[in-house]
Amino acid sequence: MIAEFSERFKIESIRDATMNASSSNYTSTSRRGFLRQLSLGASVLAVPGAFAEELMRTPRLTEGPFYPDKLPLDTDNDLLIVNDSITQAGGDVTWLNGRVLDARGDPIRNALVEIWQCDNNGVYLHSGNFGGHDKQDTHFQGFGRFLTGSTGEYVFRTIKPVPYPGRTPHIHYKVKRKGKDVLTTQCFIKGHPANARDGVWLGMRDEKARAAVTVDFALLKGSQIGELTAKFDLVVGLTSEL
Repeated sequence: MIAEFSERFKIESIRDATMNASSSNYTSTSRRGFLRQLSLGASVLAVPGAFAEELMRTPRLTEGPFYPDKLPLDTDNDLLIVNDSITQAGGDVTWLNGRVLDARGDPIRNALVEIWQCDNNGVYLHSGNFGGHDKQDTHFQGFGRFLTGSTGEYVFRTIKPVPYPGRTPHIHYKVKRKGKDVLTTQCFIKGHPANARDGVWLGMRDEKARAAVTVDFALLKGSQIGELTAKFDLVVGLTSEL
């Protein structure tokens, strides 16, 4: 019952933030305020996990060549609006959330979660993009950060990842704690046909490993503009190791 209420609370918080975000008087300040409220609201009813057996750790996957070689000035958890711009990036709006956990299922506080991905045109925020900068969506932040609280939860507003030549849709993740990298991985779309042709995804021989990094991107209940939601938990090991 608590878990069901918590999930409903989080979805309603996202929906309320979205309604305000799409209003005509929506400003950069209010946008950041709603993201902060959403982050806090999502954590209010979360219950720390306690598992008799260790959870499967999230597979470590390649960082790839496109971690930003120059970080943007804006590195918050809303990748759809850059700084004080009023123009939103193109793509399917997605609320991406989850928790950073140790192998016992306990939340990890003060974990810095970073994500980066290509824009809706397949271009990364990186100097080396195979000459694709002429089609870059300059309204897409391309990179974001979130520092977890006591519940280990994080949330980003971004776009549903898109394919580009040689790769299935994916979002890159890096988790840091106490200044150290503790996990680098990728998140994939469940059921996407290009997964079966992707070298990174195929490189995971274990079906459980693939399942651990492959998630549903589903319609956000209550959204009036067709937003999506996806949940991706990150299991990084025991707290004592961090």
